[in-house]
Amino acid sequence: MEAFVLSFAIIFLAEMGDKSQLMSLAFATRYRAATVLVAITASTLLLNAGSVIVGATIARALPTDLIQVAAGMVFLGFAAWTMLGDGSDEDAPNDEPRSGRWALLAIGSAFFLAEFGDKTMLAAMTLATTEEPISVWLGSTFGMVAANAIAVAIGAAIGTRLPQRWIKLFASAAFVAFGVLLLVQGLGL
Repeated sequence: MEAFVLSFAIIFLAEMGDKSQLMSLAFATRYRAATVLVAITASTLLLNAGSVIVGATIARALPTDLIQVAAGMVFLGFAAWTMLGDGSDEDAPNDEPRSGRWALLAIGSAFFLAEFGDKTMLAAMTLATTEEPISVWLGSTFGMVAANAIAVAIGAAIGTRLPQRWIKLFASAAFVAFGVLLLVQGLGL
């Protein structure tokens, strides 16, 4: 139980203000909150399981720069996709957020890529070297989901009150910012 609480607290605090938390907020303005939370939970379970299994030693061998560049390009793709939209009325409120398999896949993939090699992944790896692995896996997963649930709640609340055009601009700008940040980090600029 001690490893669970320690992992939860460390990951929850590390996730506050992180790019994935802002990304969760952006996704929640366009998709159902439950869809966003399910996608975040699934990708976090997988990512943290990998973090715990891999551990700190093998993590050093992974080409995180290449992964960051790929993630940056994916985020720029999400920005373009968001701006192109789905042909809905841009001045209408976003009163019916979307859900579905493609939304789950897009959100889950983006979240996984954003977190891969991030400080929370590395923290979970480090904790797993000294603490009980299953407790670290569950604690870090619950900590990350709890931190992002806050952002999802805020995004869902504002998403139904804003015109589609504003949501598209906000989400696209957020994806461009994350994409450029990941490209800069990955390319070492």
